[in-house]
Amino acid sequence: MMAKTTNNSKDIVNVEDTGYLTLQDFDFKAAIAEEMDGLNTFFERIKMPSGETTLYQLPSDNPEESEFTKEFSAVILHHHPIRAYFKSKFNGAANPPDCGSLDAVKGFGNPGGDCKSCIYNEYNSGDNGSKACKERHRLYLLREGELFPVILSLPTGSLKELSRYLMRLLTKGIKSSEVVTKFSLVKATNKGGIVYAKACFQMERKLTVEETSLVAGLSEQIKMLSRNIGFEDVDNEPAVLSKCDTVMDENEKSA
Repeated sequence: MMAKTTNNSKDIVNVEDTGYLTLQDFDFKAAIAEEMDGLNTFFERIKMPSGETTLYQLPSDNPEESEFTKEFSAVILHHHPIRAYFKSKFNGAANPPDCGSLDAVKGFGNPGGDCKSCIYNEYNSGDNGSKACKERHRLYLLREGELFPVILSLPTGSLKELSRYLMRLLTKGIKSSEVVTKFSLVKATNKGGIVYAKACFQMERKLTVEETSLVAGLSEQIKMLSRNIGFEDVDNEPAVLSKCDTVMDENEKSA
């Protein structure tokens, strides 16, 4: 057993160190229905750093004091591409996009429509030769000892590493929801000399048979709920990748 303390030193809760087996006594759907009735359902987010800082910003019990770490571990319950187009340049405000897509296929808003043929999906439509419409990948993550997922929205500069990691797992017949993944950050430089933080991924361990079954149940519920999650995790920050910094070139796709 291990002791987990809260902000009140007298309030001590004993938690068994049993990996993800705590899910066996938790009904995610029922908890959402009961506690969030009449309220907007949202997930706390893990934030990627801006610039060359290599620290993730994690949510904490105190919303006024975030936790920063170089690495953390979690199970990827679900993931999917998203797109977001902001007509106005980034001014520090957390405004929703003018157009967004939860599948990178069809956009909703202005201009909306087919993402593939959209003029804002072309290089040089944004600043510094980038695309005006941001390409990101949303990951729903469950950290050990927790019952509710958090969201990590990966920017374009980290998508190549995610693709490589998922392919490494697939070649072994493993899904990303069947392992605990370690997330870290390294510095990278684009063709224009801009330094930015790039996410890296490594398998930490495979889930046990019992853990895999429990996680699979939660994963299916998250997939359904993810269709109704907005774009709070997408910041209108300047892009760091241009046409020269292809996320995955044809050689890598065929390798």
